[in-house]
Amino acid sequence: MKRILRLLALVVGLGLAIAIGSAWAPDRSPEELAARWAKPPSTFLPLAGMDVHLRDEGPRDAERTILLLHGTSSSLHTWDGWVEQLAEYRVVRVDLPGFGLTGPSPEGDYSISAYVRFVGALFDALSIERAVVAGNSFGGWIAWEAALAFPDRVEAIVLVDASGIPFEAQSMPIGFQLAKTPALGPLVQKLLPRSVVESSVRNVYGDPSRVTDELVDRHYELALREGNRAALVARFSQAAPKEEAIARVATIRVPTLILWGAEDRLIPPSVGERFADAIEGSTLVVFDGLGHVPHEEDPAQTLAPLAQLLKSLPSGP
Repeated sequence: MKRILRLLALVVGLGLAIAIGSAWAPDRSPEELAARWAKPPSTFLPLAGMDVHLRDEGPRDAERTILLLHGTSSSLHTWDGWVEQLAEYRVVRVDLPGFGLTGPSPEGDYSISAYVRFVGALFDALSIERAVVAGNSFGGWIAWEAALAFPDRVEAIVLVDASGIPFEAQSMPIGFQLAKTPALGPLVQKLLPRSVVESSVRNVYGDPSRVTDELVDRHYELALREGNRAALVARFSQAAPKEEAIARVATIRVPTLILWGAEDRLIPPSVGERFADAIEGSTLVVFDGLGHVPHEEDPAQTLAPLAQLLKSLPSGP
């Protein structure tokens, strides 16, 4: 019997070792990742103690500047489809602190106020006087907070399946579930099966068949950027929506477009309705068949309402 138990223990131990070995994912340097994910027109801007990965495209003398902010665990690449169709404007997009190639904040501050200060510093560094600010998910939260913090510099906002007010997820990506569990923090920073990333990406798409291998590669490889996994755990612990935020949302006075995927199971469309009810004069557009990142799933369809908004804004400074 003892021999059998020892044999079972050996088999279990071997199986566990194989499982850990297959999931073991060491950090990767930004230099290594840049070869694939920072091709032109990517540049790096020294800002707030970080080398911020950004793309600043379009004519500098364009009538309007648009700043695009990605969501949690994403990167500036999520806006590729939109940027292709916004060539007449100056379009700036960045990897936010803690994500993409920008990497972790040197202060380890991932509060919403820190991200809003980052946007203000970015405006100054790039000589942006006024901009339309569009953000998806966590980026949407930063966008509406920036509208309140910089009313003279944020011309309009576009909230794409935005966060910032409490919500109850119908389905949360497994990667987020792991990162939000404090006891698993050390493990999350060392192990990352690609299958977990693929499952998480497919979870936020309305039509998972649209998820490509390259899309999964992007999320997987950039998650391994030095410091990003620890930053993700910190981001979830430091920035959580509070119910009283809706009262602040109601004070937004800039033109506001709210875009939502009808199949968003992370932040349900009812949250978009709460934003629309709170923000006077806002417009809500819901897209059938699309999920939490509708701008990524169907750039052309989701860009149409933005095009209308941009045309409606007054000309000149």
